[in-house]
Amino acid sequence: MPTGKVRFYDEEKGFGFITTDEGQDVFLHATALPAGSAAPKPGARVEFGVADGRRGLQALSVRVLEAPVSLAKRARKPADDMAVIVEDLVKLLDGIGADLRRGRYPSSSHSKKVAAVLRKVADDFEA
Repeated sequence: MPTGKVRFYDEEKGFGFITTDEGQDVFLHATALPAGSAAPKPGARVEFGVADGRRGLQALSVRVLEAPVSLAKRARKPADDMAVIVEDLVKLLDGIGADLRRGRYPSSSHSKKVAAVLRKVADDFEA
């Protein structure tokens, strides 16, 4: 069976195109996808059958071999860098905890900065 990458797929219209490993464009209709599967993302490696359609080659029985890496995961910091960030964050929160035990809240500007750092670290973990 030929393989290739999804070049384009419009979920609303229900069609797209696959570029084969040989460089040919093959029409991809929603009916060629497995029932209940999500729409293929551009860059996904697929395996498929081919038939001559009215307007050229058409994909049949498409099977996703490898989904593309999401942009969020590609931009994710390496684990070693995140370890350093988390260690620094723990030190920062320990200092705030000590102040809170003494009955003092951090200043509003400092607490806003800490909240922003916490949100950013959470975003990095969710990526």
